[in-house]
Amino acid sequence: MAFDGTWKIERSENYEKFMEAMGVGMMKRKLGAHDNLKITIQQDGNKFIVKEASNFRNIEIEFTLGVNFEYSLADGTELSGAWTLEGNKLVGTFTRKDNGKVLKACREIVGDELVQTYTYEGVEAKRFFKRG
Repeated sequence: MAFDGTWKIERSENYEKFMEAMGVGMMKRKLGAHDNLKITIQQDGNKFIVKEASNFRNIEIEFTLGVNFEYSLADGTELSGAWTLEGNKLVGTFTRKDNGKVLKACREIVGDELVQTYTYEGVEAKRFFKRG
């Protein structure tokens, strides 16, 4: 599938502002902006295995499209939600357990890049990855 492979962060747009909206403290925002994130995605039908490796943590997430699951962000924020496939985009809708607010995420292949878009409380950020 198109998402399969290993992706290394190249650049981000508005990511610190997004983390600030999420309530991430200044020190963690500075570190998060330079996390050297690498994502490995394996798709088997509706099942996905996503491995995230960064300066802060290494985790493996398994999910099935359309099925709710629990997830913790690197800063410890607890979420519950699901990914769906809309055309050629992976779209995630997650609800924060602490305040009930919604975080939207979208992964799509644009040219030779994996583009992740996050939206929270009207603040949008993009992160761009290259196969690596």
